[in-house]
Parts: sequence; structure tokens; C-alpha cells
Amino acid sequence: MVRTLIRDVRLVDPEAGREGPGALVLEGGRIAAVLPAPPEGTFDATVEGEGHVLAPGIVDWGVKIGEPGERHRESLRTAGLAAAAGGVTTLVTRPDTEPALDRPEAVEWLLRRAAEGCPVRLHPMAALTKGREGREMAEMGFLRDAGAVAFTDADRLVADSRVMARALAYARGLGALVGTHGQDPWLSTGASATSGPFATLLGLPSAPPVAERIGLERDLALAEAAGAALHAHQVTTAPALEALARAKARGLDVTAGVSIHHVTLNELDIGGYRTFFKLVPPLRAETDREAAVEALASGLLDVLCSWHSPQDEESKRLPFEAAAPGAVGLETLLPAALRLVHAGRLSLPVLFRALSLNPSRRLGLPTGRLAAGAPADLVLFDPDRPFVLDRATLRSKSRNTPFDGARLQGRVRATWVGGRQVFGDAP
Repeated sequence: MVRTLIRDVRLVDPEAGREGPGALVLEGGRIAAVLPAPPEGTFDATVEGEGHVLAPGIVDWGVKIGEPGERHRESLRTAGLAAAAGGVTTLVTRPDTEPALDRPEAVEWLLRRAAEGCPVRLHPMAALTKGREGREMAEMGFLRDAGAVAFTDADRLVADSRVMARALAYARGLGALVGTHGQDPWLSTGASATSGPFATLLGLPSAPPVAERIGLERDLALAEAAGAALHAHQVTTAPALEALARAKARGLDVTAGVSIHHVTLNELDIGGYRTFFKLVPPLRAETDREAAVEALASGLLDVLCSWHSPQDEESKRLPFEAAAPGAVGLETLLPAALRLVHAGRLSLPVLFRALSLNPSRRLGLPTGRLAAGAPADLVLFDPDRPFVLDRATLRSKSRNTPFDGARLQGRVRATWVGGRQVFGDAP
């Protein structure tokens, strides 16, 4: 059994909420020991950390993969390579594929494909309703047996409240987690921007911020009535955050996330009609962005994710209103998130609580911790190394990133999954 020593590193432990110098011993795909200094003894391999940060690998919740049906946008292999380069060791994938991931055999096929060609872990979410059409529940029991870790219609709200109520009640009986996209479809369909003076100035179709609050409040009420576990994929406005806080104060079994783009960018970034900034939900006002950052710092928002949404050039090289929404984020999630650390808004343990620990806990995964016996899913990175992002260097098949040309800090040096190095030059 191979024993590996990683020495001279700054350990970030989100579970204990601390960081400091130390060393790690890996054995049998797991963390064998977490130590304040390198131990005596002989090891099969030694990695010199050079004072860089060693943290639990990122668990990225809400990743779009192009397989099946849209492999030209992203394959399991290219997504896995991009993830490893970005310090992401677990992909929690969305069911908005072509066709939708709404059958047990499709889940089993995806897991087999991932085992063959994806260098990182993959856990699929399955569709909540058949075809993600919001009319009939998917076969959640069979889908869960096949390997689905949660159920969601991804970026579609189940508009029929009766269907959503039944799905939540059924999920409660299974002990399953339901994910929701809190955007009222009657207010948000067709929108390219958030309503306000800026959207009006640009002449873009827009949706009012209250659309998010309405959608979220309805699903919170239905989840409370059913006693079900609910995860809101993206909560991006201050009023919706207030609704989330009230729900948590009442003791509801609810968690929520936000994408990296919604805590580092705002609605002014679409001013040049650059379609790489067109997202779902659309970018918000600066006051909403600030509220989301504060919610991450306080723990009100549980998860920070990339919401990786690859789109090909033909889908993005269109007028803003006609362009497909979404941005890739597997390789930019960590350096973009480090903007908040360098600005003094988040500490590294708080950041990795949202990137690794909380998503692992919510989905019942053993990852996200620096503790003896935990899986050796790790990322070693230099948080201070500056670079200018060139989207041509991204490993994703699609390169629709809003950070093209941005000055960022933080480079991944090595990534391990189950003790096996999947990225980097370290031995």
C-alpha cells in the first residue's frame, strides 16, 4: 500500500474552521494522518508543498455535462480534465441533458461512462419530473436506486404547484433531497437581464428580482407542508435571502447555494452586450451581490458552485437577447472565489466550507474534510499567484467564460482523487 507524505503546506480545515501549517499522510486512498509537522519515517512518495495551501477537493454542485446528446459542448472526459485542473474532485451533475436524465438506465449509463473516462468523482442528480416538463413525477425510487443523489428540474421551476407538492411528499417518504430553481416562470421566461434602469437603458427584456422571491417562497411553503428536504440551487437577490433566513429560522430542512458569477459580477458587466455574461438567473444589482457575499460569510448560503453551463460558439455569437445563457466555471471557480478571500470578505476555511464541506454533508458524501479516514480528495494551490485568464487555454470543450482577459490570483498545483494524483507536476 503506497504511503505518501505531503509536507510544508498550509492546511485548510473547513470542519474545524481553522488553517495553519502542517503535513498530511495518505494511504490506501484515504487520509491516514493530519499532523502539525512532517513525521519521521520512510514514505513511497513525498510532495513538497512549498508553503502553499492544501484543502479538501471542491465538490461542485450543479455541473452541466453534454452527455448524452450534446457531447460537442462538453464530454465527461473534458469536464473531468477541466475539473481536475480547477481543484474540483467531485462533480454533482445536472439532469438537463438531451434527453433529460429521467430514467434509471440513463443514470446507470452515465455512471458507467464516468467510471471509464472521467478522472474525478461524479454523482448525478436526476430529473424531478419526466422530461423536465413539470407535468408528471419521474420514478424517483428507481432513479435513486440507480445512483441519483438528488432530484431537480435544474433551471426550470415546476410551475404546477400540485405536481411540486406531490413530488416533495414522495421525496419525503424516500428521504430524498429535492432541488429547486426559484424563478417564477411567468415573470422570468424570456428575460435576458434583471429589471431596472440599466436593463431599460440597454433595451433588453428583463425580469423583476421579485420573480426569485416568489418562486422560492412557494417551494419553501410546499416543502414545509410536506416535511421535505429542499435545496435552492441559486439564491441571488436580497429579498429572496430574507425569505431563506426566515425559513431556516423556522427550522425548515432547507439549504441554498449561489454561483461564483453572482458573487463576483453584477448587472453592469453586461453593458457591452457580451453574451458570455448572459446567465440564468441574470446578473443582479450590486446590492444583491453584496448581500449574497454576506450570506456566504454568515453561513446563510450553504454552497458556492460554478453552475458550469457549456455553450458552443454558435450559441453565444448571437445578439444578446438571442444568445444561449450560461458560462463555464470548472477551472475559474477557485481563482474567482479567491477574489473574496483577497478582499477580506471570506476566510479560506469559510470558503471551503461552502465549496467542499457543506455540499458533501448535504448530499451524504464522505468528502469535504481534512480528517483521518476521510477520502484523500485534495487540492494544493498557490492562492497568491497572479495570472491573466486566456479562455483558449481552458480544458473544457466550450470556453464561454465571463472571466476571459480577467486578472485573477490562485493557481492549482496538484489535485488528488482517492489518493491518486489527477492533475499537477508534483510526484
